[in-house]
Amino acid sequence: MTTPTTEAPIADWVDPADLMRDPYPTYRRLVRDMPVAWVPALGRYLVTASEACRAIEEDQETFSAAVRGSGATMARAMGATPMLRKDDPDHARERTAINTTLRPKSLRAHWAPIFERNARTHLETLRSCGPDEADLNRDYAAPVASQNLIDLLGLRDVTVDDLRRWSHAFIAGTGNLLDDAEIWRRCDAAQDEVDALLAELIPFYRKAPDESITSALIASGLPVEQVTANVKLVISGGMNEPQHAVTNAVWALSRHPAQRRRVLADPSLWAKVFDEVVRWQSPIGMYPRETTRAVTLHGVALPAGAPLGVVVAAANRDPDAFARPDEFDIDRERRPHLAFGSGVHLCAGHWAARIAIGDVAVPLLYAELPDLRTDPRRPESWDGWVFRGLTELPVTWHA
Repeated sequence: MTTPTTEAPIADWVDPADLMRDPYPTYRRLVRDMPVAWVPALGRYLVTASEACRAIEEDQETFSAAVRGSGATMARAMGATPMLRKDDPDHARERTAINTTLRPKSLRAHWAPIFERNARTHLETLRSCGPDEADLNRDYAAPVASQNLIDLLGLRDVTVDDLRRWSHAFIAGTGNLLDDAEIWRRCDAAQDEVDALLAELIPFYRKAPDESITSALIASGLPVEQVTANVKLVISGGMNEPQHAVTNAVWALSRHPAQRRRVLADPSLWAKVFDEVVRWQSPIGMYPRETTRAVTLHGVALPAGAPLGVVVAAANRDPDAFARPDEFDIDRERRPHLAFGSGVHLCAGHWAARIAIGDVAVPLLYAELPDLRTDPRRPESWDGWVFRGLTELPVTWHA
């Protein structure tokens, strides 16, 4: 049955502060009552239904990744427009350059031992903090994600603190729609540091190519400004999601002890844990698109140039796509989710995250500390909705 075309409902009740605290009550109401809605507080249409989000990703000619606003600030933050804000064929040309590095075969053969080395190193840091002081995000998840990214990119003489600072600066710059001068100051400083590093690495990798993403971008023949912009893109987007997948997994299993016991008894279930964690508490909550023409989406008429927020975190709890969507259940029927997007813009690093976090970092935690759990004696802290995760997660275990 064809849904009649209507003007978009106005969700003037959506409060950005509520989204920051816990977006899921807002998402439930949007999915149920107005899955494509204009949100005045955000200055964009939010798309929350799974079917509508997938329709957007299947039609890049109508729903462009080359958005104004955040697209312009991203180009400013990174010195040029990276592949994330391009459509095919330009997007495909740059994406193809790194595909070989990020394929499962290459990741398992070359990178998995490196991921394990990094996880074991920072597991010792976690242990050294002890069961009364350890914070899973600070002591394990964040440094493991940072070091994995440093290695994948082939960055030399870079610390996890350097990478974290650069990532935060580039993300803040991309979101700097109000043109805050202090944000640009930090972002420009990060740009200068990364540009200086790449000025040394580009000639090095031209002479001595290896399996790193930076080496692959250089070998592809892309202009230097596109190499540097895409390295900065990976720095900005490749740390938070794996980091939050670690903490979200431990948080979820601590609250579902029966499922935790089953996984510890049967390690083959770790892949299901990873998939359910990123569906249930999606680290990437929303990303932008823009209409190139007037179009009807999910029965709602949208004008050309409409700014859209594709809310994949809401779509991943759409009851039309998932039974009992608000429950964490590793036994649910396997259905494709949108935690990594879909279509041509499916996250290039999704296999790296699955292997580094789902196969290595989280299983290793429980292999070494089988009674690891969140510590109710100390407060935890969540933050964000565009990117959402635990910024503080105290954990404990029997010493």
